[in-house]
Amino acid sequence: MSRTPCVVGINLGHDGGTALITDTLMVAISEERLNRTRYSPGWQASLLYCLRAAGLTLADVDLVAVSGIGRTPPTRADTGLTHLGIDPARIIPVDHHLSHAYTAYCLSPYEEATVLVVDGGGNNNDTETYYAATPDGIERLGGNPPTRPRAGGIGATYEAFTNHFGWHEQEAGKTMALAAYGDPGLYLAPLFDVVDTQVHGRLTRTHAAGVADLAQRTGFDFGPYGSLGEHDLTANAAAYLQDQTERALCALAAQMIAATGLPNLCVAGGVALNCVAADKIRRLPEVSGYFAPPAASDRGQALGCALYAWHRRTGDLPQRTLSSDYFGRDYTDEEIEQALNRDPRSGLVERRRTPFSWRRESDIARTAAQMIADGKIIGWFQGGSELGPRALGARSILADPRTTASSDALNQRIKHRERFRPFAPAVLADHAGTWFDLDVASPFMLLAPPVRPDHADKIAGVVHVDGTARVQTVDPATVPAYGALIEHFHQFTGVPVVLNTSFNDREPIVETPADALATLQACDLDAACIGPYLVQRS
Repeated sequence: MSRTPCVVGINLGHDGGTALITDTLMVAISEERLNRTRYSPGWQASLLYCLRAAGLTLADVDLVAVSGIGRTPPTRADTGLTHLGIDPARIIPVDHHLSHAYTAYCLSPYEEATVLVVDGGGNNNDTETYYAATPDGIERLGGNPPTRPRAGGIGATYEAFTNHFGWHEQEAGKTMALAAYGDPGLYLAPLFDVVDTQVHGRLTRTHAAGVADLAQRTGFDFGPYGSLGEHDLTANAAAYLQDQTERALCALAAQMIAATGLPNLCVAGGVALNCVAADKIRRLPEVSGYFAPPAASDRGQALGCALYAWHRRTGDLPQRTLSSDYFGRDYTDEEIEQALNRDPRSGLVERRRTPFSWRRESDIARTAAQMIADGKIIGWFQGGSELGPRALGARSILADPRTTASSDALNQRIKHRERFRPFAPAVLADHAGTWFDLDVASPFMLLAPPVRPDHADKIAGVVHVDGTARVQTVDPATVPAYGALIEHFHQFTGVPVVLNTSFNDREPIVETPADALATLQACDLDAACIGPYLVQRS
């Protein structure tokens, strides 16, 4: 009897992880969700997770595709897979940017598209590359000059400023949020030159040293190193960086579409998570359709590798249009109850042992909606986890968006985040255009359109200082429990929106029921809805 093909993708770099694909299944997870260390490399725990979720063993895997960062793609010897007994002939390396391109195109709704990959750096000094993608294949057409320093790329420049402000270079979202508070016009020289389809940035060194060098050469004052956003010049520098990034990306997108003649645009790489820039790119007259995968950063590398491996194994370029980002496995009621009963098999590690009570609810979505309408802040754990960095209603913290009371409480006593960082609205898809300047679906929270002025005061807790919001549109047919919760909240309050943020506190987003329970105990959440169970702190 013939067996369905099975392929695996692995990312060896930061945000390491594994993905597994068959003809009926795609499962993927980043290593950090399992080892609880942010941005960590590695693949061992995630590989075991994917195999168990699929009910398969390594003997069932036909091909393993592997990517990483560095001057060249990893060799078979670099992977460390051969010690598991995997035939080296079953291991194939994948170029870093090509892996991103596979996630951008193969998960999109388009048959033909221009693919743009922009990140901090891939193999062979790549920072911006572009491709023409059709069912016949993904063809690389160009990119940044390999002789240009990586520091001159868009992503590396954004990382450098983020590092100068005192944050980890992977925390670029903080810089994007801070930018709304500054004036970009205080620095008059361009940060990037876009010549045809190539980017030439003004930085000559990466990380904070590059920003210090630029300041010395230009006389610009970007504020003191390590200010963490608590200096006026830091906000202005962030605004300048964001404005220049948007200009460069828009110019690049227009030039690349002109070169390919394909007006649908698919974007991947960490820079695709810049939802403010994305909302401007997708409105360009040259762009007919816009798509970015929810795991656009290196968290999606393993998935891109698996898609590439499927193409190599079967000869068919996979086209699996995404409707959701839920690539994790489901947890059974028995597994949830193990954690609630403090069974050691659940893996529960109680960082702070806090009394709690729990009970099974007949309609957990209605119960949660009523609690949120009453001002409670709850953890929401349902189904398989999200692969990307944005919580999309599987591993979320939910609150009332109607005032800033919930957002203030979240920043101060639960999430312990910077005061300037906004929270996202999750809106019923049928109501999105009424509340936001949005005429397309945004299921992955990758666009930041303006909030309609006549509705802004009704959802003050999710409106950023610049009047935008990082919107997630929710289709109840795709996400039944999450959609039902928002529908109940709409019935109770007249507002079809809830405040949504990730279920974590200065750690990776929770993955298991035990993770969710430990986080509930360790922070000031009022309750958590874990599957059909309501858990409340005593």
